[in-house]
Amino acid sequence: MPHKLTNTADLTREPVDANTVAWKLDEAPRGLDSNLIRLPAHGEIGGHVGGEVDVIVHVVAGSGRIGSSDRELDVVAGDLLWLPRRSHRSITAGDDGLSYLTIHTHREPTLTIESPPSP
Repeated sequence: MPHKLTNTADLTREPVDANTVAWKLDEAPRGLDSNLIRLPAHGEIGGHVGGEVDVIVHVVAGSGRIGSSDRELDVVAGDLLWLPRRSHRSITAGDDGLSYLTIHTHREPTLTIESPPSP
């Protein structure tokens, strides 16, 4: 049955000191995965290649930059982004940290961050 999962405003109200997963979708069975990731001020997720699924990213609080192989995008709360499967990406929080929700197709085993291919 449809039901409320969480409130992202409540989960992003307090500052964080380290990169953390503040929430993840644990419903079973499911066809989607979703995570609320929080980065402290200037925290980062280094360059990596995404998995075999497209990812929607919704910035719910803070600001930062999403890098790709050919450009960087400044992002703020409310921005909605598409990260194509197997694309190179990096994420860096701004002065006020960055909290973002990811949504993608559920996979077994769960997705992991991979190193970019050598040049």
